[in-house]
Amino acid sequence: MNAQPVSPITTYFRVCDGVRVRFADTRSDSDTTLLLLAPWPESVWAFRRIWGQVAGLGRVVAIDLPGFGHSDQSRTELIAPETAGAFLERLIDEWGLGAPHIVGPDVGTAAALFLAAKAPECVTSLTIGGGAVRFPIEAGGALKDVIEAPSLDVVRAMDARTNIGYAVEAGASSDSEPEVHEDYVSAYDLGRFAESARFVRHYPEQNPVLRDLLPTIGTPTEIIAGRDDDLVPWSNNQYLDELLPNSEIHALDAGHYAWEQAAEEYGRLIVEWVSGGYRRVGAAPPSARVGEVAR
Repeated sequence: MNAQPVSPITTYFRVCDGVRVRFADTRSDSDTTLLLLAPWPESVWAFRRIWGQVAGLGRVVAIDLPGFGHSDQSRTELIAPETAGAFLERLIDEWGLGAPHIVGPDVGTAAALFLAAKAPECVTSLTIGGGAVRFPIEAGGALKDVIEAPSLDVVRAMDARTNIGYAVEAGASSDSEPEVHEDYVSAYDLGRFAESARFVRHYPEQNPVLRDLLPTIGTPTEIIAGRDDDLVPWSNNQYLDELLPNSEIHALDAGHYAWEQAAEEYGRLIVEWVSGGYRRVGAAPPSARVGEVAR
């Protein structure tokens, strides 16, 4: 198999609130800004297949959240959903992003929701999904094992390079995209995977808090995820759609890595949403809301 070109996303580092953050920025002069939150266990390069689609919308900024990808893990208190949301509020202000449209798959889902609940003025819309935010928790496979592990020492004992390499193969094959694959694996090697796992291990105490906040979040929300996700079952996305007052939901023919496995449709939905689709959510009576869309 021929190797595909390296990611079109050029990355940089910038310090925010004392944390060295890996990011990408199109630096476009536009009134529209998108803030993309990289999924776990990947990095900002997870958005390489939709980058060309969304770059035409305006300024696009993508980050590895603190503790994830190649961003610092020096402040472990930030590797949790609620504090990650608070960090995003500071980053948006410090970086002058206005009120961006946030795209937060996987772990970005919980962080984005806490941000929207606590600082709604910082967000224009949300595109989320594929995060194990339900309570009671519903997770599968290795994710369930990490959440339920009796201690971080159990996670530290795992062969992170081998396990991450296997996990991300579906999104970035080591044969066809070796540089991207290595970017993902190296981001969580040498003990970094266990530190990043702190985030999902906060789900048992923070998901109930989020559950109570969801009905208060008025931000227009688009939920996109793979219907065949064996790590984060589809019920997590239905849960969000049921509790969020202004949402619509789309199921894609994909597994957990929908942003890579069904990139064309994932990107198309974001473009349609940010281009004005988000305005229809909340304007119509509940009976007229867009329901689950089978793709």
